[in-house]
Amino acid sequence: MAQTIFVLNGPNLNALGKREPGIYGGKTLKDIEADCKAAGESLGFIVDFRQSNHEGVLVDWMHEAGDKAAGVAINPGAYGHTSIALHDAIRAISIPVVEVHISNIHAREEFRHKSMIAPAAKGMICGFGPHSYILALQALKSITQ
Repeated sequence: MAQTIFVLNGPNLNALGKREPGIYGGKTLKDIEADCKAAGESLGFIVDFRQSNHEGVLVDWMHEAGDKAAGVAINPGAYGHTSIALHDAIRAISIPVVEVHISNIHAREEFRHKSMIAPAAKGMICGFGPHSYILALQALKSITQ
């Protein structure tokens, strides 16, 4: 039976494809969802792909993942740099969580260098464009076997 992996996306990621394509590329979130579902299938996962601009919704989904999923890949967007609530939600569940960023947050503005998610997550993948999501799924495969 295939394991379910939640792929959660935070604020403004619904604007991918038109939002700062020089930083985030031209793929839309729907394109990334299709890529994740295809990659997930090849890895033996069912990918449950979601996006919200609301922090509390992401926290609720993290709790839901703790009950229903084998792991989570999360692109928290700007909440990665500010959300103690998401940090605490990750610590409250017992499944692995991989933080994902399309851009290399360490090569951008200084306020993006610190992640509130990283200390609670199993690891972080950033800077590989939309392929960062696929790398996160591959990492989850290696740690959920």
